[in-house]
Amino acid sequence: MIDGNTFVEIAGILGLATLIGIIGQKLRQPLIIMFLAAGVLAGPSGLGIIRSHQEIELLAHIGIALLLFIVGLKLDLHLIRTTGPVALATGLGQIVFTSIIGFVIAVALDMSYLTAAYVSVALTFSSTIIIVKLLSDKKEIDSLYGRIAIGFLIVQDIAAILALVGLTTLGSSAEGQGSAYVSTVTIVAKGIGLLGFVALMMKYVLPQLTRRLAHSLELLTLFAVAWAVFLGAGSDVLGFSKEVGAFLAGISLASTDYRDSIGARLTSLRDFLLLFFFIDLGARLDWSTVGAQVGTSLIFSVFVLIGNPLIVLVIMGLMGYRRRTGFLAGLTVAQISEFSLIVAALGLSIGHITNETVGLITLVGVVTIFISTYMILHSGWLYQFLSGPLKVFERRDPYREAAIDTLKETASVDVILVGLGNYGSAIAAYLLGRNKSMLGIDFDPGVLDKWRERGLSVLYGDMADPEIHEHVPLNHARWVISTVRSREMNLALVHKVKKEGYDCKVALTAANEEEAHEFKRAGAHLVFRPFTDAAEQAADALTYAMDFLPENIDWPISFLDVRVKSDAAVAGQTIRAIPLRPATGVSILAVSRGGQVHYDPEPDFRIFPGDRLLIMGPPDGIKDAERVLNQLEVGKDTEDGDRFEIAEIRIATDSKLSGKTPADLRFRQEYGVTVVGIRRGDEQITMIDPQEPLLAGDRLIVIGRTEVIGNLRNREPL
Repeated sequence: MIDGNTFVEIAGILGLATLIGIIGQKLRQPLIIMFLAAGVLAGPSGLGIIRSHQEIELLAHIGIALLLFIVGLKLDLHLIRTTGPVALATGLGQIVFTSIIGFVIAVALDMSYLTAAYVSVALTFSSTIIIVKLLSDKKEIDSLYGRIAIGFLIVQDIAAILALVGLTTLGSSAEGQGSAYVSTVTIVAKGIGLLGFVALMMKYVLPQLTRRLAHSLELLTLFAVAWAVFLGAGSDVLGFSKEVGAFLAGISLASTDYRDSIGARLTSLRDFLLLFFFIDLGARLDWSTVGAQVGTSLIFSVFVLIGNPLIVLVIMGLMGYRRRTGFLAGLTVAQISEFSLIVAALGLSIGHITNETVGLITLVGVVTIFISTYMILHSGWLYQFLSGPLKVFERRDPYREAAIDTLKETASVDVILVGLGNYGSAIAAYLLGRNKSMLGIDFDPGVLDKWRERGLSVLYGDMADPEIHEHVPLNHARWVISTVRSREMNLALVHKVKKEGYDCKVALTAANEEEAHEFKRAGAHLVFRPFTDAAEQAADALTYAMDFLPENIDWPISFLDVRVKSDAAVAGQTIRAIPLRPATGVSILAVSRGGQVHYDPEPDFRIFPGDRLLIMGPPDGIKDAERVLNQLEVGKDTEDGDRFEIAEIRIATDSKLSGKTPADLRFRQEYGVTVVGIRRGDEQITMIDPQEPLLAGDRLIVIGRTEVIGNLRNREPL
């Protein structure tokens, strides 16, 4: 039934992947491993569901193109300058040492020189696709080690492309199709042409084009996908890999103003399409040739899982990086990649190696991808376990990471702020506005650069690293605040402060109420709940708009609800001391505080931070009032069970009010409403003088609570 029906086949694959994914989730296993398992199960070695290899491979290639496109999209040219040298040195060093040591091991296992060369080359390449996916899932792709790892993985990809070109050239030469010299010159010329084309598009075409397409986010997203696939296809046609072209497409749009919007829109599509890459990779594993290679494959697997990280660790340690950065970056090369399988397949087609060698490389790939995934996902625990022995790989002065820090002395600070993401940066900005001295800590070098330019003392590091605690002046701070959404790290921070007996207080950020209670039990002095607070404010705004704001009528006045900031000039003053009415013609009708609304507050009513003021006046006066109130932040609040209404009340021809002024009548005290205007024939009086006499036939525009307005209407005319 499935044969010949690609749609039914893909439906079956997706269903199987979902089922395997659910099982993996229950067992707390990485989805990448589960998707590889789904591919193996769906492939010829399992249920044999997969028949449309070309269609699945096409979807996989598009997913890979989008993955590398998004990586290029987030690339910062400044970081290329700062991390480029270490990425180049580490990438090339790892390739050289891995290939040499791998070659020696292969020869020692009685392989021929040619076979040993293919095996050693296959061991040098790590999977950029898998690593980028894992780092993205861990939200560590922007960390220092993540950026360095992406850098040397790209160096590896370029080396892999050159190796494939070299092997292709070698095969062509063996068949008499041309010289290696001509092929080399041709590929170099093509590479220069591709780079030149991208550079011209970046400078002259893409900025204007994206600006025009930005009017429709859907069209901009479609263009981004088309551009990534187009350059990927062009790169493939020129003899390079699709990954290189897609990566260049991302770099070409990285300098535009729309890269964040594009990246956010493509992330879900990328994850869906990458599913087909892992399934395709699992389905193509040929298990018929691996039986006799188990012992040999384990030797090479141990070398890749342990030897490759050690090589990176040594190189980065010599270059002045801390051992934790080198260790975490080293774990990203603890597997071989899809390029390794391509190299093996090409060697088989040329006749250089046998099916048994291909099976050996395949088995090493499966073992290393499987184990390294767990190593990367649990890298924090693994580092803590190995931290002591790894000291030998760290220089006494890890000067490259120390150069990121601007904390040169242990001066006292008001706040140590851990995490300078969106929430942390907002807190930092407000604290700096209150003249608080601060130290900011983050593992994203780009974020630290921005805050360093604003004069903030910064320290590179991840508080999940126990070693960073030695560099943080916890004994010289009044407060330490963590905005990082990591339960384990936050609990470790509280325990560290309590264990060492530091005087500083601790504020943590909780993702939910359960976590908040746990932090309080652990000893946190203050717990932030950004999601709960935001939801509460949203509900307040909606309920206020529904139940509290008065209905509109045809009258030239406006209403605005403003929240008093804690640092506003009016905070702590009485209404009498706030020059609103004489300066702007605006009145304060109500004050909301602590869930209760105080209507018609007296002149001696004191305004406190966090109060919400309902102000009323002419539109221009409302704008002036905001300036008088020191640019109060617009907000909303609620009051259940009552509302304001605005109404016209007519003064009768024989009314006792005729000829008297509002001041004489004490109108607000007597009737419980505020007179906001007078309609006298065709005349509209919006700025009422308290000494202005009321005349028979006047229509008073009044505002007050619904119940009071109703009583006045029942008495109309007055």
